[in-house]
Amino acid sequence: MAWTETYHCDVCNKSKKETEDDWWLAWREFITPTENMPAQPVLRLTPWNFLLAHSSDVKHLCGARCAQTQMDRFMAAHI
Repeated sequence: MAWTETYHCDVCNKSKKETEDDWWLAWREFITPTENMPAQPVLRLTPWNFLLAHSSDVKHLCGARCAQTQMDRFMAAHI
């Protein structure tokens, strides 16, 4: 029996095809600039990687437009 994985863009819900290589992954991390400062949220963005795509906290993004939308949402949530 073959195993099939499907991914969908977390912004527009487009299905990822195996031949598409312009997809991106994004996730939120926290950094602490100094020990006296509170943690700051950071949005990380990287080209598609199948191993990273399995993480439950990673957002799947079908291209630059949806990556920008994800960045806009992140920025709006942290103003």
